[in-house]
Amino acid sequence: MIEFERLHHISLAVRDLKQAKQFYGSTLGFQELVRPPFDSEGAWYAIGDSQQLHLLEFPDGETLRKSEINSIDGHFAIWVKSYQNTIQSLEAAAIPYEARPDSLAGFSQIYILDPDHNIIEFDAAYGS
Repeated sequence: MIEFERLHHISLAVRDLKQAKQFYGSTLGFQELVRPPFDSEGAWYAIGDSQQLHLLEFPDGETLRKSEINSIDGHFAIWVKSYQNTIQSLEAAAIPYEARPDSLAGFSQIYILDPDHNIIEFDAAYGS
């Protein structure tokens, strides 16, 4: 039997690494990590204490969506400390979002798209 400890990382293909780094690093404020010297272009970011987001430049890559948020499509989710602060940060950065403050999931949800239309979900406790 496999004994799971934690999710280590999520990898996303991005068409334009410079644009993706601007979005994830500068706009969203993810902390960039040192990436091993692979033969491909990419960037690694810390998510929390031990999880990571790996961006891999793949100019011919495509997501399944055009520019629509659908929560049953592939996505990754990050738990945030404050629903309201996250909304304020997204609005300050002019990032369109779909808010579900009273989600049936049992917590509040916010969905956004990155420049390559990958869906990102931010989750927080109700009323935070």
